[in-house]
Amino acid sequence: METFYRTFLVFAVGYLFLRITGKKAVAQMHTFDLLYILILTNIISTPVEVTNMGKAITYAGITVILYKIFIRLSLHNKLRWMLYESPTVLIHNGDIDRKGLKKVRMPMNELLSHLRVKGYTDIQSISIAVMEATGSISVIPKSDYRPVQPKDLNLHVKKEYIPIPLILDGQVVYHNLKYLQLDHSWLIGELEKRGEKIEEITLATYQDDGQLFIDNNEISGHQSDLYYYKPGRDN
Repeated sequence: METFYRTFLVFAVGYLFLRITGKKAVAQMHTFDLLYILILTNIISTPVEVTNMGKAITYAGITVILYKIFIRLSLHNKLRWMLYESPTVLIHNGDIDRKGLKKVRMPMNELLSHLRVKGYTDIQSISIAVMEATGSISVIPKSDYRPVQPKDLNLHVKKEYIPIPLILDGQVVYHNLKYLQLDHSWLIGELEKRGEKIEEITLATYQDDGQLFIDNNEISGHQSDLYYYKPGRDN
């Protein structure tokens, strides 16, 4: 019982500290972001093996405070260049920057692999490719190779709309209903019109035309239809 209690407390404290830290530390990590996570996990896991729970939590709290101070300092431009690594150019105007590749210790086949993942097969079509401080690679194509935009064709498109989830995995998202100034009875009425039940719905979203899109657990059969082939043995 004591082992379960100590493990649960360590997990809860670690989760709380990461929430205090913010999303940035667990998203795209810089060098000291990663160092912070490694130190924090080592400190908060210590009580699972030893008995000094209070001291470990205190050390973890100090680590969180120091990290928050570093984040504050990084907001200043002069200090930011000291705390973060600068971006490294790998391709510029269709030419490979060999010094950049050498600096980040990246072989040519790995660079080509990163480019393929992003949908680029020809280096000559790339205006600039940069390895950011987080280790991710940003690629900007030349203007002749970028996707055509509606503005290029003088087209006027309607404002982008994000469908609002009202049911997720059989559970009603009440705060979205409140945002739309709708209530539970309205949702039930819409479902009854279609003969649907909440617990059987995987996803239901509110569309920009006021209609409800529903994706339930039923999969329509399309036997022998070439356009509905699924890899594996479930056909």
